[in-house]
Amino acid sequence: MTDAQQIVPGSPTPLFSATPSKLASFDDCPRRFRMTYLDRPTLPKGAPWAHNSMGAAVHAALRSWWDLPLARRTPTAGVALLRQLWSDEGFRDHEQSLDWLATASEWVSSYLEGEDASREPVGLERHVAAKTDRLALSGRIDRIDERDGDMVVVDYKTGRSGVSDDAARGSPALAIYVLGVRRTLRRHCSRVELHHLPSGEVATFEHTEQSLARHVGRAEDTAADIVRATTQAAAGMAADEAFPAHTGTWCGWCDLRRHCPDGQRAAPAREPWSFLAPVPDPTDWR
Repeated sequence: MTDAQQIVPGSPTPLFSATPSKLASFDDCPRRFRMTYLDRPTLPKGAPWAHNSMGAAVHAALRSWWDLPLARRTPTAGVALLRQLWSDEGFRDHEQSLDWLATASEWVSSYLEGEDASREPVGLERHVAAKTDRLALSGRIDRIDERDGDMVVVDYKTGRSGVSDDAARGSPALAIYVLGVRRTLRRHCSRVELHHLPSGEVATFEHTEQSLARHVGRAEDTAADIVRATTQAAAGMAADEAFPAHTGTWCGWCDLRRHCPDGQRAAPAREPWSFLAPVPDPTDWR
């Protein structure tokens, strides 16, 4: 049952349950949102992506590194964890996978050399939640630090493009995480950081009540659009009309393109490893 279908005439309007990925999915493509969150039975997705396999392994290694005893928190131990957690899924072949494992190992080693191993994070992959007048928000944060008595949201990035302070400011997910930390941990939080492992860059932003309110307003607008489309489909409008496809070159890497003729026409399918080739020169990130 969807959020729109749970409304009973005369009863208070229920809060719309949302995660950053759920809201982003609708903003990117309403049809993909419908296929992901509403269609039942769940539609099968395409093959795994190599960049997702890499990102998942790096995140898991960094998470596990902080669980090690202090004496074992070394860059070498971080690389060993990465190797244990690595998967060949999505890569062209084992050789390509090994090339990228070597590259990711350099990222992890370099990143951990700059970390204060004696600092204990407040949270690792911590689930947080918050409420607004119209939304029940939730999400999972890579890491929460405490610095000078305040909480800091840390989000790891492994993508080809670098990070910027503007990206940290404009990230709906990071804003939701700030609200979640405030409500879940009952601690002050305003600073968010994007840690880009390939380049070593750290992008930051200090949220204000005004900047958070702007993000909440946009999230509430997206939720209202989702409820409207869901209600229209329930009332008889064709599903593809209520949830139209936003087509473009990005359709080539959509996990659900096999179920979307519009997306298939918009762009050819990309290979699962296409976002990783060729193995980058470290200077490319500078």
